[in-house]
Amino acid sequence: MLAVEGTINLSAPLRSADLHRAAAPVSVVVDAAVRDRVERGRDFLRDVREEERPVYGATTGFGALVGFAGREEEADQCDNTLAHLGAGQGPDLAHDVSRAAILVRVWSLAQGVSGVSAHVVDGLAAMFATTLVPAIPRYGSVGASGDLIPLAYATQALRGRGQAYLDGRRMPAAEALRLAGLTPLTLDGRDALALVNGTSLTTAATALALDSVRSSHRAVQALTCLLVDTLGCDPGFLNPRLLDAYGHPGAVDVADGMRKTLAGIVPAGTRALQEPYSIRCSPQLLGAAEDALRYVDGVVAADLSGVSDNPLFFPDDDLVVHGGNFFGQPAAFAADVLAMVTAQLGNLAERQLDLLVDPARNGGLPPMLAAGPGRQHGMQGVQLATTAFVAELRRAAVPASMQSLPTNLHNQDVVPFGTQAALRAYDMADLLRLLCGSLAVGLRQAAHVGARRPTAPGCAALLDALVEAIPAVDPDRPLDADVRKAAELLTAMLPLTEH
Repeated sequence: MLAVEGTINLSAPLRSADLHRAAAPVSVVVDAAVRDRVERGRDFLRDVREEERPVYGATTGFGALVGFAGREEEADQCDNTLAHLGAGQGPDLAHDVSRAAILVRVWSLAQGVSGVSAHVVDGLAAMFATTLVPAIPRYGSVGASGDLIPLAYATQALRGRGQAYLDGRRMPAAEALRLAGLTPLTLDGRDALALVNGTSLTTAATALALDSVRSSHRAVQALTCLLVDTLGCDPGFLNPRLLDAYGHPGAVDVADGMRKTLAGIVPAGTRALQEPYSIRCSPQLLGAAEDALRYVDGVVAADLSGVSDNPLFFPDDDLVVHGGNFFGQPAAFAADVLAMVTAQLGNLAERQLDLLVDPARNGGLPPMLAAGPGRQHGMQGVQLATTAFVAELRRAAVPASMQSLPTNLHNQDVVPFGTQAALRAYDMADLLRLLCGSLAVGLRQAAHVGARRPTAPGCAALLDALVEAIPAVDPDRPLDADVRKAAELLTAMLPLTEH
């Protein structure tokens, strides 16, 4: 019997925590209030069509071909919507991203202003109680008229066409639906268009990336404190008067958190008057990152609570509105900001590891923290890898949100490329986690080769957890798994709070 953990109610606000829960089987509830508003929206669409009022996509062609009539039969109009969008390429998206995107989509449809059939919302909700994941290719969306091509693949899979995963195994979608006990979706033209005409993939990937980067931000903050205590630095650079004078709220809050972690520290008295910037300016850097992440918080919260579709139907006002709520510019900007934050946090972690392995700056610890320099090489391989990670982050941080290219016969003459920005931020977040894990392994190894015992209880507790989880590097061994384990430990020890 498949275990289904918890519930997500479509009548409640959608949170990023719900997107994480949707990666595993979860019950998505369509209550009476949701069904009522969806059915009212559908009834209104039916009335509008009987009055022969113009409705994009119900009887027309799509995109630049809106001036031409669509197909007469509703089932044929569904195929008319979806068939030409089967043009994606590249590897399949990560399963957590795909399921999160569908959750964002069904929540938007459940608001009752998209004119979809109630059975569409029911069918999408039913998927989440299973392990089914539509196979969605990564490349093909410009994030302007929604994530058309990726969401078309998701929709086709839920109709029993294309490919899907069940229990992690890729197979024909019809077989996956049958084995999961799901009924293929039956759609008309409006249903099909509503399923693809939103930025749900962009929103989902941005939200998941944000949570990962926030977790790493907390980890870098904690690891910086452990580095300060390990080296015996003076924590004067965290003085509250200093940070208050700086005037940036993120820096004030970060410094306050670092002072709490470093409470009880006893400086060694052997360090220079001023530390390198990777230590001394860490509250300013981490604080600026915090301020930027708060901006991204706001964009993600707005996207999760908004409707992305076109057109929208408002029965109470007898109103059909055609517009651009499928234009993913807010998330595109936010994901680009997230990428810049990620790259700079990666720079900081890499520079701190470089300081730690350098005997000229680490207080006399052996080079590369090797237990027997020459016969052993300690952190040398890990540092080489972190250099590669940072180079990749820098290359990937080029903004996507203003790389507009006109397409679709100049119907889409300006596009935000939010999908690319969001998926790129999601990938970068994984590299940042590995950089955090690499620094953590270095700090654990420093304790083995002669670094002092941390004097602040908070720092000592973090080091003890690392020592328990990660064996000393003596003799040399492959450290790839240890870096990943350290990254996972940091995530577990420093859980995210609601933000």
